Amino acid sequence: MDRRKLLIIAAIIIVFIILILIFGLRTDKKPKPITLEFWSVYDDRVNYSEAIEEYQKANKHVTIKYEKKSFTEYEQELINALAAGEGPDIFTIHHTWLSKHEDKISPMPQEGEEFYSAKIFKDTFVDVAYQDLVKNERIYGLPMYVDTLALYYNKDFFNSAGIPSVPETWDEFLNDVEVLTTKDSGGNIKRAGAAIGTAENVNRSTDILSLLMLQTGAEMTNNDDTQATFNQRVNLDGESFMPGKDALRFYTDFSNPTKRIYCWNRQMPYSIDAFYEGRAAMMINYSYHIDTIRAKSPYLNFGVAPMPQIKNRNFDVNYANYWAHTVSKNSDKVDEAWKFLIFLAKKENVQKYLEKSKRPTARRDLIEWQRENSDLNVFANQSLSARSWYQADNQSIEKIFADMVKSVVLGEANLEEAINKAANQVTLLMR
Repeated sequence: MDRRKLLIIAAIIIVFIILILIFGLRTDKKPKPITLEFWSVYDDRVNYSEAIEEYQKANKHVTIKYEKKSFTEYEQELINALAAGEGPDIFTIHHTWLSKHEDKISPMPQEGEEFYSAKIFKDTFVDVAYQDLVKNERIYGLPMYVDTLALYYNKDFFNSAGIPSVPETWDEFLNDVEVLTTKDSGGNIKRAGAAIGTAENVNRSTDILSLLMLQTGAEMTNNDDTQATFNQRVNLDGESFMPGKDALRFYTDFSNPTKRIYCWNRQMPYSIDAFYEGRAAMMINYSYHIDTIRAKSPYLNFGVAPMPQIKNRNFDVNYANYWAHTVSKNSDKVDEAWKFLIFLAKKENVQKYLEKSKRPTARRDLIEWQRENSDLNVFANQSLSARSWYQADNQSIEKIFADMVKSVVLGEANLEEAINKAANQVTLLMR
């Protein structure tokens, strides 16, 4: 065989090998189709739709199957599914849930430049999110928003009473409550200065009490989260006091008929109803009730102001409430699930989500943007000073706090007895 034929054959073989390599590499690199099952509460799919569609378009092998669950059944359904080795790849957790559901979560991988470090998380989101969702430098969830308690007030009542501005401190709040409360000749409350002081008929009453304790200086738990300490004495600037007990007294005084600030009792309507019906001049609640009130009473002239703070203190304390996305330990697609959540938490995707859901941002770089939103600017600002506390079981603690308030209001226990009993019950949950 002459040299020319050999060269032709060699060239054909080389081309053939190159074609095999090209098509072989293409075949090897083609990712297998996967489906990520995503469970959440409160959010309709439309809140995520743009981000989901964009992610699926860029990652054609990925399908996101979103399912909205009922809050009343969600936690138990989730527990049952995960215990059976099933359930979603991605699910949402309340910010207080990490302590009781950590064993069900696969934290964000630490290897790979596409994943967050704890420092990046801290620089991206407000402080309370880092406190609640990062443990031992591992990230257990990504939040889209952080809500906070704020003060709802009836502008017409304030104007009629000659009160030119909303209270910025609790001292001012006490004065305004006294002025705004109206009673009949028999001393019965006709209009409450504020819907505050009891447990059963005040929406988020236990959150309000937790906020008061934190603002007053209570350490809610010890350093290793094995004991409730909100009933303990604190020493500050040479003075000894019991901030948790003081907060409980402050809260329940509004339902004490012997106090000048008496404005509420167990016979009053539910706090949200009382506010939109004009039977309460002020109410403390989260941002999601703005639409609730507008739907119930379209012509109510109300505003939302920052939460009152302790007088003459140079920092604010607010109270957080939010949900975050996480990845199931049962999932066999952990990396892909976290990649989608990181994409979902990007600034532009969070912005679209917030516009649809009407919630205040958890991202620091969107706070300035939301300051232009007349409904959400208060809540966005407050997210920077928002706090929460370690809760071994948030639902059980909510009942314990409600029982504590109820026992004081009904005279079944004095302040010290009630708060000590509550602290002992919370400690038992932690052990």
